[in-house]
Amino acid sequence: MRRKNKTISFYTLGCRLNQSETAVIEHTFKEGGYQIVDFENPADTVVINTCTVTENGDADTRRLVNKISRINPQARIALVGCQAQIQKEKLASLANVHWVVGNAKKMDLKSIIEETERQDQGRPTHLPEVITPTIPREEFTIPIAGIDRHHTRANIKIQDGCDFFCSFCEIPYARGRARSRKFDDILKEANALVSAGHREIVITGINVGTYRQNNKCMMDVIEALEQIGPLQRIRISSIEPTTIPEKLLEKMAKKTKLCRYLHIPLQSGNDQILEAMKRKYQFNEFLTFIRKASEMIPEICIGTDVIVGFPGESDELFNDTVEKLKSSPIHYFHVFSYSQRNLAKSRMLRDVVPGDAVKERSRILRSLSERKRRLFYASLVGTTQKVLFEQNKNGLWSGLTDHYARVMVESTKDLSNCYLDVKLDAVDHTHLLGKLL
Repeated sequence: MRRKNKTISFYTLGCRLNQSETAVIEHTFKEGGYQIVDFENPADTVVINTCTVTENGDADTRRLVNKISRINPQARIALVGCQAQIQKEKLASLANVHWVVGNAKKMDLKSIIEETERQDQGRPTHLPEVITPTIPREEFTIPIAGIDRHHTRANIKIQDGCDFFCSFCEIPYARGRARSRKFDDILKEANALVSAGHREIVITGINVGTYRQNNKCMMDVIEALEQIGPLQRIRISSIEPTTIPEKLLEKMAKKTKLCRYLHIPLQSGNDQILEAMKRKYQFNEFLTFIRKASEMIPEICIGTDVIVGFPGESDELFNDTVEKLKSSPIHYFHVFSYSQRNLAKSRMLRDVVPGDAVKERSRILRSLSERKRRLFYASLVGTTQKVLFEQNKNGLWSGLTDHYARVMVESTKDLSNCYLDVKLDAVDHTHLLGKLL
């Protein structure tokens, strides 16, 4: 079997959890003697880690498969992850797709591909191997560290699955029920990531605040990560509002490695829509919490997710969301157009919002988000912040503060992965300008 120096490329759609898992899968192939090439270059095998949160994610998979089949028709394509788990028939029918592997088995992709090669030395494209077993609800480990060659900051998966069953979401079907990673296994990977040079670790999962393993919770994970000497920062990627412990705010208010940053999905500012979405809070509860966070933690950056066009969202209900977001201490929002998902309970709802209205509402919220982000950036002008630099863009080095503000500085030195003090001087639309101290 030909394996050494065989070429393989990877593409990740969707969330940070997908990025974390792609890094692990990629590393298993690298350790096995494969040559990892950039996605833009020809490869023997192409792996796409799919997303199915919205119909755009579904369309992106089809678009990528068509692109690969057009520019690299000899490539064999493996589709893994969430869309593979719940849309296997559709994906198996796409050109040049040889493997469709769901979330339960995607970490075994290398052995699956090699077993196929041993058995038949190349399966016909019209007979892809489809592996999508039921996802077990049990503690898990990850076989190898997801050392990320593409990013300065490393994602670490501590949890998977969800028990909340929001009416718009099919993630519990794509990812399974909530389960946690073994505590010692998290620390093992974290130490490997830091040894590989990563200076910031981003805690990821589907519902990280529900982490529980042998009487350990998410706060125990954070406490343990802080003990890793060379690690500079710990960031929480996204966390559900009803799962945030009081101790998290108390720790964030102190001078620790935990970033002054929270991304807390809201989805709507209107209680009627929140109830229809089967969310577990009302807006005033959400607002009370983020106001408390803002009071306790100087300069904290709070971001959120908002869905526009949920069935039954009238102009009046949408405007209610807009007015509440205007006055709340939220500094930016990711705006998503509602997508009807085949397994989500909201597919049964009537009173669909017209596409033109959804598009206009998205524009309104994105414009508001940009204004609020600039105001937050302006509040940082004149301060000195630590910046973890990532890359050079058009002669300017780009990096992030702990509160997720993008900073650009001029320097002739290589600042990649450097953690430096920067005096922030001005706001330039999407980022801050500063000078190294």
